[in-house]
Amino acid sequence: METDRDHAHNERDLVLLQPVIATRRPFYYLALFFLGFTSIAFFAWLWQLKQGLGVTGLNVPVYWGFYITNFVFFIGISHAGTLISAILRLCHAEWRRSITRAAEVITVLVLFFGVGSVIMDLGRPERALNVLLHPNFHSPLLWDVCSITVYLTASTIYLYLPLIPDIAILRDHGAKPAWLYRRLAIGWCASEKQKRVLNRAISVMAVLVIPIAVSVHTVVSWVFAMTVQPMWHSSIFGPYFVVGAIFSGIASLLIVMALIRRIYLLQDYLKPIHFNNLGLLLLVMALLWFYFTFAEFITTFYGSDPSHLVVFYSKLSGRYAVPFWTMVVTCFIIPVGILARRKTRTITGCVIASISVNIGMWLERFTIVVPTLSQPRLPWAKASYSPTWVEVAITIGFGATFMFLYMLFTKFFPIVSIWEVQEGREMAIPEVVERVKSYFPGEVLPSA
Repeated sequence: METDRDHAHNERDLVLLQPVIATRRPFYYLALFFLGFTSIAFFAWLWQLKQGLGVTGLNVPVYWGFYITNFVFFIGISHAGTLISAILRLCHAEWRRSITRAAEVITVLVLFFGVGSVIMDLGRPERALNVLLHPNFHSPLLWDVCSITVYLTASTIYLYLPLIPDIAILRDHGAKPAWLYRRLAIGWCASEKQKRVLNRAISVMAVLVIPIAVSVHTVVSWVFAMTVQPMWHSSIFGPYFVVGAIFSGIASLLIVMALIRRIYLLQDYLKPIHFNNLGLLLLVMALLWFYFTFAEFITTFYGSDPSHLVVFYSKLSGRYAVPFWTMVVTCFIIPVGILARRKTRTITGCVIASISVNIGMWLERFTIVVPTLSQPRLPWAKASYSPTWVEVAITIGFGATFMFLYMLFTKFFPIVSIWEVQEGREMAIPEVVERVKSYFPGEVLPSA
C-alpha cells in the first residue's frame, strides 16, 4: 500500500517527464550544432560516392583505415547498454535503476553507426546486399552480419520492455504525440498480472543478451583473427576484444550520464555513488585491458616470428609509436591514476578518465588495423596510410549524429526509468534486507 511519503516521492519523480513535455531553447541550439557536423559528413559521403574511394587515404594493401576502426569502436561502445545493464539487473544491484536506460539507449543507437562504418568502407552502399544475395558461410564477415542483426534485435526488445510503463505514464499525462504513446503502451494499466509478465520478460531478455553481446564482439575479433596477417592471427583476440568493448562501453556511459545530469538537472537521480561504482568498474577493466595487452605483446615478442616482429616494432618504436604509446597513457596510466584514489574518483575525475579511455580505445583499434595492413606478409611494397578530410568529416559526423539521436530520444522518452525508481523505493529495501539475512548462518531474529 502506498504511503503518503511514497506518493510524494512519486509525484516528485514526474520531474523526469519535463524534458519530454517542455523543450528548452538550448536543446534546439545544441541540436543544430550537432546537425551541422552531420551535414558536413553527409556532404563528404556524397563526394565519396561521386568520386569513389580514391578521395580517402585507403590504398592497397591498406584497404581498412578510419572506417573499420570506427566499426570496431562503435560495436565496442554498444556493450555499454545491454551487457552492463543486464549484469547489474541479474546481480540485483539496486543502484542500477537510475542508469539502466541511459546505457540501453547507447547500445541500440550506436549499432547503426557501426554498420554505417562498414557501408562507408565499401564505397558503394549496394555492395552490402552481396552478403545477403551471395552468402558465404565460411566467411567471418557473414558471421558478423548475423551476430549484429541478432544483437540489434535483442537490444531493441530489451530497451522497449522496460519503457512500456513509462510510456503509459506519458500517455496518462497527455503527452504528445498522444497516438504514439497510446500505441506503444499496448494497453498497460499496471495490473499485478502485467507486472509479473513484464518482469519475467525483462529477466529472460537480461539472460539472453549477455551471451549475445559477448558473441558479437568475439565474432568482430574473428574478422581479424581468422586471417594469417601478422599480429592478427591470435586466439587471444576474442576475449581481448570483449574486454576492450566493456571498457569503452563503461567509459561512454559515464560521459553520457554526466551530460544528462547537468543538462536535465538530475543530480537527485544520478548521484556521486553511481559515478563512484561505475568508476570502480572502469578501474577493474583498465587493469584487465593492460593484462590482455601485455599478454598479446609479450607472446609476440617471445615467439620472434619475423613478420610479426616487423609490425611489433612499428608500434613500439616505429611509424606508429606515437598512437601506440598515447594509447597506453590514455587507456592505462591516466584512468588508473585517477580512479585508484577515492579522492580523485569524483564525477569530474570519472568523466576525465572516461574521455581518456575512449580516446585510447579508438587508438587501440587504429593500431590493430593499420600497422598490420601496412606491413603485409606477402611480398608487396610497404605502404603508408593517412586519412583525408572525407574520412575525418564522416567520423566526426557519426559521433555528432549519435549525440543528436540520443538527444532526440530524451525528447520523446524519460532517460531515467520512472517506474524502476519508484519500484526500487517501494520494494527494494525490504528485498535487500531479506537477501542480506539469507547470507548469514542460522535464523536472524528481528530486532526488538
